[in-house]
Amino acid sequence: MITLFGYPIQALMGQLLLGLINGAFYAVLSLGLALIFGLLNIINFAHGAQYMMGAFVAWLLLTYAGINFWLSLILAPLALGLFGMALERLLLRRLYKLDPLYGLLLTFGLALIIEGAFRQAYGVSGQAYQVPKLLQGGINLGFMYLPLYRAAVVVVSLVICLATWLAIEKTKLGALLRAATENPALVQAFGVNVPVLVTGTYGFGAALAGFAGVLAAPVYSVNPLMGSNIIIVVFAVVVIGGMGSILGSVLTGFGLGLIEGLTKVFYPEASSTVIFVIMAIVLLLKPAGLFGRTA
Repeated sequence: MITLFGYPIQALMGQLLLGLINGAFYAVLSLGLALIFGLLNIINFAHGAQYMMGAFVAWLLLTYAGINFWLSLILAPLALGLFGMALERLLLRRLYKLDPLYGLLLTFGLALIIEGAFRQAYGVSGQAYQVPKLLQGGINLGFMYLPLYRAAVVVVSLVICLATWLAIEKTKLGALLRAATENPALVQAFGVNVPVLVTGTYGFGAALAGFAGVLAAPVYSVNPLMGSNIIIVVFAVVVIGGMGSILGSVLTGFGLGLIEGLTKVFYPEASSTVIFVIMAIVLLLKPAGLFGRTA
């Protein structure tokens, strides 16, 4: 048996893969959170509920309409994007001139309402969602067995994160979004409809959460608690990366997923707290986060 640092390499690589999968979801979800906070200054605690809703939309489409995974990857984020835009226009828009704490309280309450409604309707036991046929099975690499779907999740997450970062940092639309964040009145004076821009941004962040939910459906059990189970960790990822830093959230998400996976090998008892320990250390040494800008 091949060993590394005294541990079987199969077990070590298996935990690294699991950490990379978790990191992929951390990255996509923290990307949406960082986007909404960085551009709209809203601490969106409903992000976990929107992630859960994305998984449930995929499951409902398959169960009651026979719509497969691939089409759900389009329809579920679209549905969550529309839901997010309606939420922003009806509720969140009223809070922009207030302390961000009010937005956090509102979205936290919304998350509890949404989770409670799904728990009442579907219980907490969870619903199974099958891996699409095209990505069933895996590849034997000799030192480990690599499931195709899990490898695809990592690749797709990387592509989505990179494309979003490029769109924000390198395109005219991204420049408008950043300018509208700094000086909305000036951007409005140049003929840009800032309220529509803001609504679209929040909708896109919600759509990212829905997209992650669809990706998660075949990996985890589809249940009403899946959002609340992950959102605290994702908030820690965003804080470590730097509030509002899109690239920082993505890199930190993948990095912390790998650290969490390695911790399960070398010190399993700390695997559920290692991210929060890292957050405490980072905040002590660099309060703005690893990639955040100090005021």
